[in-house]
Amino acid sequence: MGRIAGVTAAETRERLLRAAAEVFAERGYDGTRVADIAASAGVSNGALYTHFGSKAELLVAALRAHGPRLLADLLAADPDRPIADLLVAVGRSLPRPREACGHLIVEALVAARRDEEVARSMRGYVGERADWLAGLVRLAQRDGGLDPALPPDALAHFCLLLAMGSALVTSDLHAVDDEEWAALLTRVVSALATTGTTEQRGAPR
Repeated sequence: MGRIAGVTAAETRERLLRAAAEVFAERGYDGTRVADIAASAGVSNGALYTHFGSKAELLVAALRAHGPRLLADLLAADPDRPIADLLVAVGRSLPRPREACGHLIVEALVAARRDEEVARSMRGYVGERADWLAGLVRLAQRDGGLDPALPPDALAHFCLLLAMGSALVTSDLHAVDDEEWAALLTRVVSALATTGTTEQRGAPR
């Protein structure tokens, strides 16, 4: 079983990334073999290694492709929406049940504590997300939607902690009332905003 007839290299890569996201989320990093992912994607181990050099590389690539990206999707759908509103919208979704791939971040974070190869790739992944969030904060500060005295990198780190922590403390472990959670988020984001207008003129995509 090698390359699938009529399937391009790009399509094979996507099949592998989807299979990896599903298998890693279901079995965990340590419990997953490369052969399991190849079989789920319908390709050979050799075909997998054509695209990815290691299991660790595949894990982080799957996270990049199929991990949580709600904020980016909301920005793409409405780039003129105030950043403060987007933060509340994303925050409201955090306690809700996720699809299997939504738990991929948990497997990646746990694996990073045990495997230095995974940790190296995850530092890059988390750093990119933090830099992107900090950029959004700076844009909102420039446009008057967030307090210019806020440290962008620290606020980005805070957002990452909330997002990644919510993947660990799931609703089956501890539930929170939707309206109470939304009210708290609104208070927190309002405290971060300036007293002036919160309208944004655009956001990076």
